[in-house]
Amino acid sequence: MIDALRKVTSPSVANAIETFNVRPRHQGFISSEVRCLFPELGPLVGYAVTALIRAEPQPLQGHRASTFAWWDYVLSIPAPRVIVVHDLDDPRGQGAQWGEVQANIHRALGCAGAVTDGSVRDLDEVRALGFQFAAAHVSVSHAYVHMVDFGLPVKVGGLWVKPGDLVHADQHGVVTIPPEIAEKIPEAVARVDADERQIIGLCQSKEFSAEKLKELYKRVRPGTY
Repeated sequence: MIDALRKVTSPSVANAIETFNVRPRHQGFISSEVRCLFPELGPLVGYAVTALIRAEPQPLQGHRASTFAWWDYVLSIPAPRVIVVHDLDDPRGQGAQWGEVQANIHRALGCAGAVTDGSVRDLDEVRALGFQFAAAHVSVSHAYVHMVDFGLPVKVGGLWVKPGDLVHADQHGVVTIPPEIAEKIPEAVARVDADERQIIGLCQSKEFSAEKLKELYKRVRPGTY
């Protein structure tokens, strides 16, 4: 299933989810400022490993999560893993938690990439590693960035993401896939794509006419005209 999902775009996944009527169409995806920075690497697919961070100076007592405990927690989530991080700072992105070192550590821990409403850096090195970043900001410095907590639901770009949620992201954005339909998504993507190919094929045909388009819409998209 994961391999099949890596072969389709996030908009295609979003379209496929709509066909199951399991949630409203305006829910289930992160707002548009968070997008994959390395589209040439293909979609980022995996199970969410959640965390909270901040980069403003804070007293260590009670404000810093254990790094070793975090690594153990990462390994408790099924692979492939996607780190999903909410930045508590205001404004967000004051310091980059994610760069070359963290990408290498988490790649070794079975993670495919990171999704954050905060900052990332070391873009060339991380791209070469094949580790995907979906981020809202890029920052030159890590400042005082530190992890505050992990393993709890986090709200990123208006979307609550729970540990273990199935995440799909590309250059268009980030969407979560309801578990009860996850196995059915690749087939649904193929069905939606087949209908779209008919519409596009007619529009590019020398035989195109508005009347033919209307007739086709009646067949492939009943009730939407």
